[in-house]
Amino acid sequence: MGFIKFDKNQLINLEYSLHKEMLRSNRSGSFSCHTIVGCNTRKYHGLLICPQPLMGNTRHILLSKLDETVIQHDAEFNIGINRYKGEYNPKGHKYIRDFSADIIPKITYRVGGVVLTKETLFVTHEEKVMVRYTLVEASSHTVMRIRPFLAFRNIHSLSKKNIYLDTKYQKVPNGIKTRMYEGYTPLYMQFSKAGTEYVHSPDWYNDFEYFHEQQRGYEYMEDLYAPGFFEFHIKTGESVIFCAGTHETNPGQITRIFNKELKSRTPRSTFNSSLINSAEQFFFSHAAGTDIIAGYPWYDRLGRYTFISLPGLVLAKNNEKACHEVLETMVNFMSGPFFPETGRGEQTLYNGVDTPLWFIWALQGCCCKEKGPAQAWKEFGKAIKTILESYAAGNQLVSMRENGLLYIHEDFPAVTWMNAIVNNTPVTPRYGFVVEVNALWFNAIMFAIQAARAAKDHAFVRKWQKIAVSIPDNFYKTFCIEGNAGLVDFVADDRSDMSVRPNQVIAASMPFSPLKESAIKYVLDVAIKQLLTPKGLRTLSPQDPAYKGKYKGDEYHRDIALHQGTVYPWLLGHFVQAYLKIYKKDGLAFVQKIYDNFQEDLTEGAIGTIAELYDGNPPQQERGAISFAASVAEMLRIKTMLDEAAL
Repeated sequence: MGFIKFDKNQLINLEYSLHKEMLRSNRSGSFSCHTIVGCNTRKYHGLLICPQPLMGNTRHILLSKLDETVIQHDAEFNIGINRYKGEYNPKGHKYIRDFSADIIPKITYRVGGVVLTKETLFVTHEEKVMVRYTLVEASSHTVMRIRPFLAFRNIHSLSKKNIYLDTKYQKVPNGIKTRMYEGYTPLYMQFSKAGTEYVHSPDWYNDFEYFHEQQRGYEYMEDLYAPGFFEFHIKTGESVIFCAGTHETNPGQITRIFNKELKSRTPRSTFNSSLINSAEQFFFSHAAGTDIIAGYPWYDRLGRYTFISLPGLVLAKNNEKACHEVLETMVNFMSGPFFPETGRGEQTLYNGVDTPLWFIWALQGCCCKEKGPAQAWKEFGKAIKTILESYAAGNQLVSMRENGLLYIHEDFPAVTWMNAIVNNTPVTPRYGFVVEVNALWFNAIMFAIQAARAAKDHAFVRKWQKIAVSIPDNFYKTFCIEGNAGLVDFVADDRSDMSVRPNQVIAASMPFSPLKESAIKYVLDVAIKQLLTPKGLRTLSPQDPAYKGKYKGDEYHRDIALHQGTVYPWLLGHFVQAYLKIYKKDGLAFVQKIYDNFQEDLTEGAIGTIAELYDGNPPQQERGAISFAASVAEMLRIKTMLDEAAL
C-alpha cells in the first residue's frame, strides 16, 4: 500500500476528482499532465507534451487525450470523459472504482462484468508515453476501442478547427504515423498487440471546455482533431500497451520498455519518497546541458529558481553530478555577471540582480557538501570573481556603495524575486538598499573568501576581507528597526520601507548572515506573528493596508496580489534554517510540525507534489503552478535540516 491514498467512494464525484491532477515528466523536457479521471480542465493538459526542434524547442501538445470504449455483445461503454460547453459527454467517470499513484497512475473501471485497469507511464529519456490496459475480469468476449485526440499546438495556445491540417497517415508496425501540420515532429501511435486494427475517420471534435482557464481569465474553448480509432480484442488477464512518441518503436519491445521503466521508478511509500519522486521530474537534459524546469505545467527554466531549488533537489538523492551539470550549464550562459532569467536563445532576459548571488548560495549548499570549498573555487572561482567584481565596480543594474552594501539603481525596481509588473508598473517596486539582496551579498563574499582561502588564493582573500569586515555593522545600521521589530524591506530615496515581508527571513537564514543571533530571533518573532501560515510565509503582513488575502481572478488581479500576501512554500526552508540556528534541538518539534503539515497536500491539486503558491487567507487554497521545483526542494531541504539537527 502506497503513502498516497484516495477516497474510493468520492472518485465518481467530479467536484472531488477534477481538482486532482497527475503530472509525469522525463529528462528530455517532455511531460504529461491531466486530471486523475482523464478529463482535461486546462489548456496545459495533455498526454504527450514535448519540445519541437523546428519551433525553438518550445513545448507543444501533440497527443491531448484518449477516449476508450469497452465493447461486449455489441454494447458500447465509453469510459472517457470530456467537458463540452458546461456538460460532460461521455461520462465514463461513473465506471471508476479505484485510483492509486503508488508508483505510476493506475485507475480501475468496472463496466458490467468487466474490470479494467489503466496505467500511464512516461519514458525517462524519450518523447514517449505509454498506457497499459489490463483486463482483470470479463464475463464474455471483449473488444476495446481507443480514439486519440490530437492538438499539435503550443502549450500556451488553443487548437481551433481549420482547413490546413494534414489528414494523411502512414501505417507502421501495429499502428500509424501522422502529423497535423508541417514543421512538427511526426506522432507515432502503436500497440504492443499484433492485429490491432486502425480505422481512419478524420474529424474535428469542437468546443472542449477548460474551466481552469476560464477561472484564470483566459480563452478556454478548444477544438481537437481525431484522425480515427484503434480496435483490438483483449482476453481476461491480458495486458495491451498503447505507445505514443515522436519516433517509431519496435512493437516487440514495448512491453519490455514499459516493465523496465516501471522498475526504475521511486515508489511513493513515504512522504519523503514521494517528494523525491517529484524532485526527479524537474531535471531537463538537452544538447546544451542540464536545466531545472521551475514548475509545471507552464514554466520553463527560471534562473533565480534554478539556484533556489538546486540544493534541495540534488541533496534528496545526493546527486552531486546533477548539481555540477546544472551549475556548469548556467555558467556557460552567463552574460557578464548575470545569468539567464527567462527565455531561451534570442529571447533570453538577464535581469535578476539577486540571481548571481543565489548561484553562489546554491554552490555553497550542494556542490561543497562533497567536494569542499577548494574544489568549488577551482571549478567556479572565475564565475564568482566575475559576479563580485562587477557588483563592486557597478553595472547597469546594481553597484556597491562606500558602506560595502549593494544599491539597486532606481531605474530597475523589479529585478529582485518580487518582480510582478502590471501595466508596465511594478506591483512591489524595490530598489536602493534591499534587505535580502545585501544578505545574499555578504554571504557570497564570505563564502568566496572561505573557498579562496582553501584554494590558497591569498590575493583574493586579502582584497575581499577588507570589504567584508564593515558590512555587518552597516547592514545593521541600514536595516534594523528600533525596538527590535525586525528589519526594513529596503531603503531608498532617504526613506525606509517598513513593509513586513519575508525577505528579512531570507537575510536571517544565510549561512553567513550579517545579523547577530539576537537580531535573528527578533526577525523570527515578527515572522511567526505576521507571516507564518501552515503552507509557507506570506509575502506581506495581513496588518498592511496593501495586503491581498486571495490570489485569484484574471491575470491582472492575480499579479496585483502576487507579492502582496500570497504564500510561498519555498520560503519555509529559510524560516527553518534561521529557526534551527537559534533553537537547535529545542526547535525540532516545531519544525517537524511544519514539515508534516504538507503531507495532506500530496493528495490535493497535483498528486505527489507541492504547488507554487497558496492564498494568504485560510484555508490557504493552492494556486499557481501545480508543481513547483522550489516548493518541493525546500521541503526536502527541511527534512535534511531536521535529520542533521537531531544528531
